[in-house]
Amino acid sequence: MPLTRRRFAALALTGLAVPLAAPALLRAQSAAQEIAAEARGMDQLHTIMVQRGDELVVAEAPRDRGLDQVANIKSCSKSLLALLLGTALERGEIPALDSTLADVAPGLIPDDATEGVGDLTMEDLVTLRMGLQGTSGADYGAWVNSRDWVSYVLRQPRIAENGGRMIYSTGTTHLLGAVLAEATGTSLRDLARARLGDPLGIDIPDWLTDPQGFYFGGNEMGLTPRAMLRVAVMMRDGGRWDGEQVVPADWIIASRIPRTRSPYSGLDYGYGWFLTEDGWVLARGYGGQIIAALPRSGLAVAITSDPARPARSDGYFGALLDLLRGPVAALA
Repeated sequence: MPLTRRRFAALALTGLAVPLAAPALLRAQSAAQEIAAEARGMDQLHTIMVQRGDELVVAEAPRDRGLDQVANIKSCSKSLLALLLGTALERGEIPALDSTLADVAPGLIPDDATEGVGDLTMEDLVTLRMGLQGTSGADYGAWVNSRDWVSYVLRQPRIAENGGRMIYSTGTTHLLGAVLAEATGTSLRDLARARLGDPLGIDIPDWLTDPQGFYFGGNEMGLTPRAMLRVAVMMRDGGRWDGEQVVPADWIIASRIPRTRSPYSGLDYGYGWFLTEDGWVLARGYGGQIIAALPRSGLAVAITSDPARPARSDGYFGALLDLLRGPVAALA
């Protein structure tokens, strides 16, 4: 429930807002009002939800269709894919992070694949350190118009060594999604529904598949803002939701450790999640879609934005980071 003047007054009348607590409550109220005001002033922002502990303190939908309508979360789905990898490792469906593509899903490797792709590890894929030319940005169109998305990715020229520098590429996570489907014998959609949707009590609608029937691993998933917030809370709370361990705690901890760094934003990157120096754990999607947690402060955030407009690190995404680091963090 958002903290309003009326609610604060009610707390005071019941004795819950004691004098010593009043300054903190007033600061939180001021921060919540500032967040709402800033959200209304950002013409790309559609919705924002902020939870502190168990309390929903901000729930604003200044544009678009509201908090219960499905939004395209774009590349935030890469972070959800990483969570699914954690569940597959726990269940032994994939033996280890250093298991190779040739070991786990050899049938995905085309005869004319670039040399060395069979040696790619699951860690290389989830950290976007595949070493091949990317398929995002200017190269995205040719890739998604190809006849075989996985084979196309594995035929790209090598520009770095396996496990080297971060090369942002949706093709890398799409390959990881195909690997998960092969390793578990379950489609990525059904895997996401069973291991994230059902335990979190959220709906994960059907989404795009490639020509071979693999669900898009890294783009085009849809969630409501409320569902995104549940993912953020789970990430904040060490993989737990409503008393259930949804994603292994060890995997969540490992995901928050920097493994590489984005050449674009300068943010650290763990297992599928961006990491800031001040403790935010972020899923980031094109246009300004964000699932975020600040574990040490008990904060969880979901933001949806216009999916057709860019959100550059030195532009709108930077403004969203400032919002998280400023008035949102002030709620703690």
